[in-house]
Amino acid sequence: MSKPNILVTGTPGAGKTHFAKQISEYYGMKFLEISKIVQDNNFFDGYDEDLHCPILDEDKLLDYLEPLMNEGNNVAEYHSSEFFPERWFNQVYVVRCNTDKLFKRLEERGYNSKKIQNNVEYEIFQMALDEAKNSYKKEIVHEVRGETEEQLEANLKHVGEFLNNFDE
Repeated sequence: MSKPNILVTGTPGAGKTHFAKQISEYYGMKFLEISKIVQDNNFFDGYDEDLHCPILDEDKLLDYLEPLMNEGNNVAEYHSSEFFPERWFNQVYVVRCNTDKLFKRLEERGYNSKKIQNNVEYEIFQMALDEAKNSYKKEIVHEVRGETEEQLEANLKHVGEFLNNFDE
């Protein structure tokens, strides 16, 4: 892989999709919205009635992504990071968000109260950050904020510095 791959992860509603799309647009990288890929290709292994969401078939997803990731120049966005192979990513950004703002965003999406509570707790206990830190080398994992346009601009600048200094 001569061009880098970036993973953007974090709690649903934290701002990771917006950040990943901006990286893609600013730096000409291919945007991989993992949830959409899963949906479009029916990579499911059942349904979680309690959380009202499908259960991911990780093997099917990883098999599909392997050739894309080997090409490089991807920015992948997903709320989880632990099952992706470490070799795929040169940089990992964990988008964090104030829980009051996160709560409002999830409410606006129409999430039920249990799903909102689970996601807010996921953020409070920094589970996405810990998952990324446990799955990748600490020097490639970066915690960023996803609340304001100023934070987005600072985050994009950080990505630009990484890309300018990347050499395989």
